[in-house]
Amino acid sequence: MPNIKSAAKRVEVTRKRTMRNTRIKSALKTTIRKFEEALKNASHDEARLKLRNAIRAIDKAVTKGVLHKNTASRKKSRLTKRFNKLTG
Repeated sequence: MPNIKSAAKRVEVTRKRTMRNTRIKSALKTTIRKFEEALKNASHDEARLKLRNAIRAIDKAVTKGVLHKNTASRKKSRLTKRFNKLTG
């Protein structure tokens, strides 16, 4: 336990941010997983919708500071490439 008041506050803030980041990352992984399931089922329209949702979730994670913009770009590129391989 920290002895200094500001250090105690930092511990609490870090705990809250960690919980928030974990929640956002978990939701992101869930949306990506749903997109991958739609790809397996080979339903073109559903996969397009799930891809849009996944990209939106990735962009929100960047806005909230959970993901770096280059990481987000790489993830979006890979998902889009997989979608295009199925449909193309």
